[in-house]
Amino acid sequence: MTDFNDLIHGYQRFRTSEYRRHRDRWSELSEGQSPRVMVIACSDSRVDPAQIFDTVPGEIFAVRNIANLVPPFELGGGRHGVSAALEFAVTQLEVGEVVVLGHGSCGGVAAALSQRFKGAAPGAGGFIDHWVDMLDDARERVVSEYGTGPEAIRALELETVRVSLRNLRTFPCIPEREAAGTLKLHGAYFAIADGVLHVMDDSGEFAPA
Repeated sequence: MTDFNDLIHGYQRFRTSEYRRHRDRWSELSEGQSPRVMVIACSDSRVDPAQIFDTVPGEIFAVRNIANLVPPFELGGGRHGVSAALEFAVTQLEVGEVVVLGHGSCGGVAAALSQRFKGAAPGAGGFIDHWVDMLDDARERVVSEYGTGPEAIRALELETVRVSLRNLRTFPCIPEREAAGTLKLHGAYFAIADGVLHVMDDSGEFAPA
């Protein structure tokens, strides 16, 4: 298992290989960033968007959280980390595209489906519950159709993408830029078991890329 010492050894390899090989790129990036794409992904250690999309530093602006969720535009509620990152990417960096990336075997989705942290105190699962409860409506629909088995898990994993895309459009800066043609939203889903990326179409359905 990787520990902090392993991370330091990894840094030393990076410093003598990748950093040296792309020295000009890093020098350029030290002056600023201008990514064209924002990716909203899960914090899960298995789904690093930079690796999945094979990007180099400076190409994507990424925010990661439990179950790749975007909260709706709200003034209260205390869930503004994603909102701040979104605001920065869209209004300051002026990215042209935002991708919501869901994935298979998502622990956040499993928690939402099982409601295992329902009623838990903050610090003992309550923060998790208050985050994944954004999926409560979708969960109700999924459970009524699939129950709580493997099909339900996959269905709710896909719903995280649809829910986040709907919530994105509650931010005034999003629809106005979509209407102007300066911003596009995309949904995608990475199936860890087979390594296949599925892309969402305009009707909300997913198909392999």
